Amino acid sequence: MPTLTINGTVHRVDAPPDMPLLWVIRDLIGLKGTKFGCGIAQCGACTVLLDGRATRSCILPVSATAGQAITTIEGLDDASGRAVKAAWQELAVPQCGYCQSGQVLAASDLLRRNPRPSDDQIAKHMAGNICRCCTYHRIKQAVRRAADGLA
Repeated sequence: MPTLTINGTVHRVDAPPDMPLLWVIRDLIGLKGTKFGCGIAQCGACTVLLDGRATRSCILPVSATAGQAITTIEGLDDASGRAVKAAWQELAVPQCGYCQSGQVLAASDLLRRNPRPSDDQIAKHMAGNICRCCTYHRIKQAVRRAADGLA
C-alpha cells in the first residue's frame, strides 16, 4: 500500500503501483480539483506539484511518488500560490475553468523558481498548458500581476 503526502496530509492508499497519480488523487483520495484532460501529459489539466515542481499526474505511476510531497490546487497555499490565485480572480482569467487548476499550479511553479520572469519566460513556461477557451492573454497578465505582487 503506497503512502502519499498530499497537501500535507499522509494517505495510505490501496492502489496498484502503476495506477496514475491522477486517479489516486481523484478517485481514492477524493480531491477533484486535478482534472483529466488528454491522458498523455500534453494538455496540463492534470498538473500537480511534486516536491514543488509542476508535474503531469495522468501518466505518473503512484509508485514514482514515494517520499515526495504532492500539492494539488486544494492545498496550494504558499506565497506564490496565494498571489497566483488572487491574480486569477482579479483578472477573471477562467472562462470554463477546466484547465485552470493546472494553469495555476504551473504559474506557481514558475514563480517559485523565478519570481521576476520576463514575458518570454512566462510564455515558454506556460506553453505546455492548453486552454480551450484561449484565455492565454489573461493568463500571462495574471502571472505578471502575481509576480508583481510577490516583489
